Amino acid sequence: MQRVFVIGGGAAGCMAAWAASRRGAVVELFEKNDIVGKKMGITGKGRCNLTNSCPMDAFIAKTPGNGRFLHSAYEQFTNRDLCSLLRQWGMATKEERGGRIFPQSDSAVAVRKLWYHKLLQAGVTIHLQEEVQHIAYRDSFFVITTANGVYEGDACVIATGGVSYPTTGSTGDGHRFAAALGHTVTPLKPSLIALVTQEEWPKQLAGLTLKNVEASIWKNGKPTARQFGEMVCTHTGISGPIILQLSSVMAHHKKMAFPIDIRLNLKPALRPEQLEQRIWRELQAHIRQDAKNALKTVLPQRLLAVVLAAAHISQETVAHQITKEQRRRLVTALQALPLTAVCTRPIEEAIVTAGGVEVKEMNPKTMESKYVPGLYFAGEVLDVDAFTGGYNLQAAFSTGYVAGSAAAQEDEA
Repeated sequence: MQRVFVIGGGAAGCMAAWAASRRGAVVELFEKNDIVGKKMGITGKGRCNLTNSCPMDAFIAKTPGNGRFLHSAYEQFTNRDLCSLLRQWGMATKEERGGRIFPQSDSAVAVRKLWYHKLLQAGVTIHLQEEVQHIAYRDSFFVITTANGVYEGDACVIATGGVSYPTTGSTGDGHRFAAALGHTVTPLKPSLIALVTQEEWPKQLAGLTLKNVEASIWKNGKPTARQFGEMVCTHTGISGPIILQLSSVMAHHKKMAFPIDIRLNLKPALRPEQLEQRIWRELQAHIRQDAKNALKTVLPQRLLAVVLAAAHISQETVAHQITKEQRRRLVTALQALPLTAVCTRPIEEAIVTAGGVEVKEMNPKTMESKYVPGLYFAGEVLDVDAFTGGYNLQAAFSTGYVAGSAAAQEDEA
């Protein structure tokens, strides 16, 4: 009977351990924390965005970090398979805006606890608070060393995550193990992370949420990427869903370096001429008021002050004194408000890590190493990362399923 070690008890590790046990392997899971699924228990703002309802091909498009590598894994374990499995386990799910799938309970902790229960039920031996210090491959066996002892097994799945959220246990152990076993680890970068801006105004407006806006990255006078949705001003710059998505694009654009030119379209639903007409109507309706009051229905007042400054219009200018040229400058400021991103926040704050174990060194159908027989990788430890929306957790579950299933059947190969 195959003895399989799984290193890391996150989403990928839990799935790998369950899948291997289901296929008859003797499975031992090693987790340095006192619980499994610690990061899973806080994901999705505590609600756990499990997956997305979109077609699996769309998952690949939403994965700028080596999405094509996941094609086989997504064929073997889909979003529907995940939801079906959870239903069998008694956990109902629901779909929200953008196809995001959450547990009906809105509880990420409930998801974490469910996995722990199901692993025990499947007969997985869980070593909590037992950090793996070393992995060696000798005479077709894996030798795992921890502070508690030495273990010998037939196959090993490394599912230790990236280096973001180190308080959840993701401290790069898997990259160290992979390198020691002969694998390449590509440069690690933060992805799905807030940006630090050169401009002070976002910091002065910290906490302000802007909905239905568009942010775009500009290079050589042209937009190279754009996202529509919600953004948030922070004490160091900008964040929110559309900024996180753009940070993922930045992480994978080889020729993109900071500082990066970003432009905000605060009124993307209107053509420039429509927006100018809207401004004209507001000015005519409040002809004796100053600009900051005449245009207060156009934007929140604190943000309006920023836009007026960008258009070189004094807030005190009376509405009837605003010229056609000033109106045009105001339209430009509203639809192409410039920002300069000077860096990201620290990688420890990233939702996911871009970079990791080189996927070219893996068999995409099994997640097995091409260098070390019986060695598998799953989840964020790999050089794979996606946008927000449930795509990263699905990648973890799918690769974990494939790796665990293949590891359990290694002796049958």
